[in-house]
Amino acid sequence: MTWKSEQLSSNELIIREALLTTGRLPKHVAVIMDGNGRWAQERGMLRVEGHKEGMESVREAVKLSSQLDIKYLTLYAFSLENWKRPAREVRFLMGLLESYLKKEVAELHANNVRIATIGKTNALPKPVQKVLQKAIEHTAGNDGLTLTLALSYGGRWDIVRAVQMIALDVRRGKVSPEDLTEETMRSYLSTGGMPDPDLMIRTSGEMRLSNYLLWESAYTEIYVTNELWPSFRREEYYKALSDYTLRERRFGQTSDQLRTATVGPNNTSKPTTMERILDAFR
Repeated sequence: MTWKSEQLSSNELIIREALLTTGRLPKHVAVIMDGNGRWAQERGMLRVEGHKEGMESVREAVKLSSQLDIKYLTLYAFSLENWKRPAREVRFLMGLLESYLKKEVAELHANNVRIATIGKTNALPKPVQKVLQKAIEHTAGNDGLTLTLALSYGGRWDIVRAVQMIALDVRRGKVSPEDLTEETMRSYLSTGGMPDPDLMIRTSGEMRLSNYLLWESAYTEIYVTNELWPSFRREEYYKALSDYTLRERRFGQTSDQLRTATVGPNNTSKPTTMERILDAFR
Protein backbone atom coordinates (compact mmCIF):
# COMPACT_ATOMS: atom_id res chain seq x y z
CA MET A 1 0.00 0.00 0.00
CA THR A 2 1.34 3.44 -0.93
CA TRP A 3 1.29 6.32 1.54
CA LYS A 4 -1.36 8.26 -0.37
CA SER A 5 -3.82 5.37 -0.17
CA GLU A 6 -3.51 5.18 3.62
CA GLN A 7 -6.77 5.28 5.58
CA LEU A 8 -7.06 8.38 7.78
CA SER A 9 -9.25 9.32 10.72
CA SER A 10 -12.10 11.75 10.01
CA ASN A 11 -10.35 14.44 12.06
CA GLU A 12 -7.13 14.12 10.08
CA LEU A 13 -9.03 14.16 6.81
CA ILE A 14 -10.57 17.49 7.82
CA ILE A 15 -7.18 18.94 8.75
CA ARG A 16 -5.56 17.74 5.55
CA GLU A 17 -8.38 18.99 3.34
CA ALA A 18 -8.25 22.39 5.03
CA LEU A 19 -4.51 22.64 4.47
CA LEU A 20 -4.77 21.66 0.82
CA THR A 21 -7.72 23.97 0.21
CA THR A 22 -5.71 27.04 1.27
CA GLY A 23 -3.36 26.63 -1.69
CA ARG A 24 -0.70 28.08 0.61
CA LEU A 25 1.32 25.04 1.60
CA PRO A 26 5.08 25.47 1.30
CA LYS A 27 6.84 24.01 -1.70
CA HIS A 28 10.05 23.48 0.26
CA VAL A 29 10.32 22.69 3.98
CA ALA A 30 13.69 22.63 5.75
CA VAL A 31 14.08 21.17 9.23
CA ILE A 32 16.67 21.56 11.97
CA MET A 33 16.09 18.33 13.88
CA ASP A 34 17.28 19.32 17.34
CA GLY A 35 16.87 17.78 20.77
CA ASN A 36 17.50 14.05 20.38
CA GLY A 37 20.07 13.93 23.15
CA ARG A 38 18.01 16.03 25.55
CA TRP A 39 14.93 13.91 24.87
CA ALA A 40 16.87 10.81 25.95
CA GLN A 41 18.52 12.41 28.97
CA GLU A 42 15.17 13.67 30.27
CA ARG A 43 14.06 10.02 30.30
CA GLY A 44 17.22 8.68 31.90
CA MET A 45 18.37 7.08 28.65
CA LEU A 46 21.61 7.21 26.70
CA ARG A 47 21.79 9.95 24.05
CA VAL A 48 21.84 7.35 21.27
CA GLU A 49 18.33 6.26 22.24
CA GLY A 50 17.14 9.76 21.39
CA HIS A 51 18.69 9.47 17.94
CA LYS A 52 16.89 6.16 17.42
CA GLU A 53 13.55 7.67 18.39
CA GLY A 54 14.29 10.67 16.21
CA MET A 55 14.34 8.40 13.16
CA GLU A 56 10.64 7.73 13.71
CA SER A 57 10.02 11.46 13.45
CA VAL A 58 12.01 11.49 10.21
CA ARG A 59 9.75 8.77 8.81
CA GLU A 60 6.63 10.73 9.83
CA ALA A 61 7.89 13.98 8.30
CA VAL A 62 8.85 12.32 5.02
CA LYS A 63 5.58 10.45 4.76
CA LEU A 64 3.37 13.44 5.53
CA SER A 65 5.32 15.71 3.18
CA SER A 66 4.77 13.21 0.39
CA GLN A 67 1.08 12.84 1.18
CA LEU A 68 0.58 16.62 1.07
CA ASP A 69 2.48 16.95 -2.22
CA ILE A 70 5.20 19.10 -0.70
CA LYS A 71 7.93 18.93 -3.33
CA TYR A 72 11.09 19.39 -1.22
CA LEU A 73 12.00 18.35 2.31
CA THR A 74 15.54 19.12 3.45
CA LEU A 75 16.71 17.66 6.76
CA TYR A 76 19.75 18.85 8.71
CA ALA A 77 20.94 15.35 9.48
CA PHE A 78 24.60 15.94 10.39
CA SER A 79 26.45 19.26 10.45
CA LEU A 80 30.16 19.87 9.95
CA GLU A 81 30.28 20.87 13.61
CA ASN A 82 28.79 17.51 14.63
CA TRP A 83 32.13 15.85 13.87
CA LYS A 84 33.31 17.39 17.17
CA ARG A 85 30.94 15.18 19.16
CA PRO A 86 32.24 12.11 21.06
CA ALA A 87 33.60 9.53 18.61
CA ARG A 88 31.22 6.86 19.92
CA GLU A 89 28.18 9.04 19.21
CA VAL A 90 29.45 9.94 15.73
CA ARG A 91 29.97 6.24 14.90
CA PHE A 92 26.44 5.50 16.09
CA LEU A 93 24.96 8.30 13.97
CA MET A 94 26.81 7.09 10.89
CA GLY A 95 25.56 3.56 11.50
CA LEU A 96 22.02 4.84 12.01
CA LEU A 97 22.18 6.72 8.71
CA GLU A 98 23.47 3.68 6.87
CA SER A 99 20.76 1.50 8.41
CA TYR A 100 18.03 4.02 7.55
CA LEU A 101 19.05 4.18 3.90
CA LYS A 102 19.24 0.41 3.57
CA LYS A 103 15.89 -0.22 5.23
CA GLU A 104 13.88 2.68 3.84
CA VAL A 105 15.06 3.06 0.23
CA ALA A 106 12.60 0.48 -1.15
CA GLU A 107 9.60 2.16 0.52
CA LEU A 108 10.82 5.62 -0.46
CA HIS A 109 11.20 4.48 -4.05
CA ALA A 110 7.76 2.86 -4.05
CA ASN A 111 6.30 6.22 -2.98
CA ASN A 112 8.06 8.22 -5.69
CA VAL A 113 10.55 9.89 -3.32
CA ARG A 114 13.86 11.05 -4.76
CA ILE A 115 16.85 11.06 -2.40
CA ALA A 116 19.47 13.80 -2.69
CA THR A 117 22.24 15.14 -0.49
CA ILE A 118 24.15 18.34 0.21
CA GLY A 119 27.35 18.73 2.17
CA LYS A 120 30.92 17.52 2.33
CA THR A 121 29.87 13.92 1.84
CA ASN A 122 33.37 12.72 0.97
CA ALA A 123 34.08 13.07 4.72
CA LEU A 124 31.52 10.37 5.53
CA PRO A 125 32.72 6.80 6.17
CA LYS A 126 33.16 4.88 2.92
CA PRO A 127 30.36 2.36 3.65
CA VAL A 128 27.94 5.25 4.26
CA GLN A 129 29.05 6.97 1.06
CA LYS A 130 28.45 3.78 -0.88
CA VAL A 131 24.94 3.19 0.50
CA LEU A 132 24.04 6.86 0.06
CA GLN A 133 25.15 6.91 -3.57
CA LYS A 134 23.25 3.72 -4.25
CA ALA A 135 20.06 5.20 -2.77
CA ILE A 136 20.49 8.39 -4.81
CA GLU A 137 20.93 6.41 -8.03
CA HIS A 138 18.06 4.05 -7.24
CA THR A 139 15.57 6.89 -6.74
CA ALA A 140 16.96 9.33 -9.33
CA GLY A 141 14.03 8.88 -11.72
CA ASN A 142 11.33 9.71 -9.15
CA ASP A 143 9.49 13.02 -9.46
CA GLY A 144 7.51 13.23 -6.23
CA LEU A 145 9.01 14.51 -2.98
CA THR A 146 12.74 15.30 -3.09
CA LEU A 147 14.21 14.29 0.27
CA THR A 148 17.55 16.06 0.71
CA LEU A 149 19.82 15.00 3.54
CA ALA A 150 22.26 17.68 4.69
CA LEU A 151 25.26 15.59 5.73
CA SER A 152 28.57 16.97 6.91
CA TYR A 153 27.02 20.28 5.88
CA GLY A 154 27.52 23.88 6.89
CA GLY A 155 26.09 27.02 5.32
CA ARG A 156 29.36 28.96 5.52
CA TRP A 157 31.28 26.04 4.07
CA ASP A 158 28.92 25.93 1.11
CA ILE A 159 29.21 29.68 0.46
CA VAL A 160 33.02 29.59 0.65
CA ARG A 161 33.08 26.56 -1.64
CA ALA A 162 30.84 28.37 -4.14
CA VAL A 163 33.10 31.46 -4.10
CA GLN A 164 36.16 29.27 -4.67
CA MET A 165 34.50 27.63 -7.67
CA ILE A 166 33.48 31.02 -9.09
CA ALA A 167 37.05 32.30 -8.65
CA LEU A 168 38.38 29.29 -10.56
CA ASP A 169 35.91 29.88 -13.39
CA VAL A 170 36.83 33.58 -13.51
CA ARG A 171 40.48 32.59 -13.79
CA ARG A 172 39.63 30.20 -16.62
CA GLY A 173 37.66 32.89 -18.42
CA LYS A 174 34.34 31.05 -18.08
CA VAL A 175 32.78 33.78 -15.93
CA SER A 176 33.27 37.54 -15.96
CA PRO A 177 33.25 39.33 -12.58
CA GLU A 178 30.96 41.99 -14.07
CA ASP A 179 28.38 39.32 -14.91
CA LEU A 180 28.09 37.88 -11.42
CA THR A 181 24.56 38.01 -10.02
CA GLU A 182 22.61 36.42 -7.19
CA GLU A 183 21.42 33.78 -9.64
CA THR A 184 25.00 33.01 -10.62
CA MET A 185 25.93 32.60 -6.98
CA ARG A 186 22.91 30.40 -6.39
CA SER A 187 23.91 28.08 -9.22
CA TYR A 188 27.26 27.37 -7.54
CA LEU A 189 25.74 26.42 -4.19
CA SER A 190 25.04 22.76 -3.47
CA THR A 191 21.34 23.69 -3.25
CA GLY A 192 21.35 25.27 -6.72
CA GLY A 193 18.94 22.75 -8.16
CA MET A 194 16.13 23.43 -5.68
CA PRO A 195 14.05 26.46 -4.65
CA ASP A 196 14.81 28.30 -1.42
CA PRO A 197 12.96 26.95 1.63
CA ASP A 198 9.57 28.53 2.20
CA LEU A 199 9.41 27.22 5.76
CA MET A 200 12.15 26.28 8.20
CA ILE A 201 11.15 24.30 11.27
CA ARG A 202 13.42 24.19 14.30
CA THR A 203 12.65 21.91 17.21
CA SER A 204 13.81 22.18 20.87
CA GLY A 205 13.06 25.91 21.23
CA GLU A 206 16.54 27.13 20.25
CA MET A 207 16.47 30.49 18.42
CA ARG A 208 19.29 30.14 15.90
CA LEU A 209 20.01 28.86 12.39
CA SER A 210 23.06 26.80 13.42
CA ASN A 211 24.90 27.45 10.15
CA TYR A 212 22.07 25.94 8.11
CA LEU A 213 21.09 27.17 4.63
CA LEU A 214 22.36 30.67 5.36
CA TRP A 215 22.14 32.02 1.81
CA GLU A 216 18.91 30.19 1.01
CA SER A 217 16.95 31.26 4.09
CA ALA A 218 17.00 35.04 3.41
CA TYR A 219 13.19 35.15 3.14
CA THR A 220 12.30 31.82 4.71
CA GLU A 221 9.51 31.75 7.27
CA ILE A 222 10.87 30.31 10.53
CA TYR A 223 8.79 28.20 12.90
CA VAL A 224 10.29 27.30 16.29
CA THR A 225 8.69 24.76 18.59
CA ASN A 226 9.71 23.70 22.09
CA GLU A 227 9.04 20.07 21.15
CA LEU A 228 12.20 17.99 20.98
CA TRP A 229 12.72 16.23 17.65
CA PRO A 230 11.76 12.71 18.83
CA SER A 231 8.41 14.16 19.95
CA PHE A 232 7.83 16.02 16.68
CA ARG A 233 5.30 13.77 15.03
CA ARG A 234 2.40 14.21 12.67
CA GLU A 235 0.31 16.53 14.85
CA GLU A 236 3.27 18.86 15.41
CA TYR A 237 3.99 18.97 11.68
CA TYR A 238 0.36 19.89 11.00
CA LYS A 239 0.70 22.73 13.51
CA ALA A 240 3.78 24.09 11.75
CA LEU A 241 2.14 23.89 8.34
CA SER A 242 -1.07 25.45 9.61
CA ASP A 243 0.87 28.33 11.15
CA TYR A 244 2.71 28.85 7.86
CA THR A 245 -0.53 29.19 5.89
CA LEU A 246 -1.43 32.18 8.07
CA ARG A 247 1.84 34.02 7.44
CA GLU A 248 2.00 37.12 5.26
CA ARG A 249 5.03 36.77 3.00
CA ARG A 250 5.92 40.27 1.78
CA PHE A 251 9.43 39.82 0.31
CA GLY A 252 10.23 43.48 0.99
CA GLN A 253 6.85 44.83 -0.09
CA THR A 254 4.16 46.38 2.10
CA SER A 255 0.89 44.77 3.08
CA ASP A 256 -1.00 47.35 1.03
CA GLN A 257 0.94 46.37 -2.08
CA LEU A 258 0.07 42.74 -1.57
CA ARG A 259 -3.61 43.53 -1.08
CA THR A 260 -3.78 45.09 -4.52
CA ALA A 261 -1.81 42.30 -6.18
CA THR A 262 -3.33 39.37 -7.99
CA VAL A 263 -4.78 36.81 -5.60
CA GLY A 264 -2.18 34.08 -5.09
CA PRO A 265 -0.21 32.17 -2.47
CA ASN A 266 1.14 35.38 -0.90
CA ASN A 267 -2.09 37.37 -0.58
CA THR A 268 -3.03 38.56 2.88
CA SER A 269 -6.50 37.08 3.27
CA LYS A 270 -6.20 34.57 6.08
CA PRO A 271 -8.09 31.31 5.77
CA THR A 272 -10.46 31.20 8.72
CA THR A 273 -10.63 27.41 8.45
CA MET A 274 -6.93 27.21 9.33
CA GLU A 275 -7.46 29.54 12.28
CA ARG A 276 -10.09 27.16 13.62
CA ILE A 277 -7.73 24.23 13.15
CA LEU A 278 -4.98 26.02 15.06
CA ASP A 279 -7.44 26.74 17.85
CA ALA A 280 -8.25 23.02 17.99
CA PHE A 281 -4.56 22.23 18.45
CA ARG A 282 -4.15 24.65 21.38
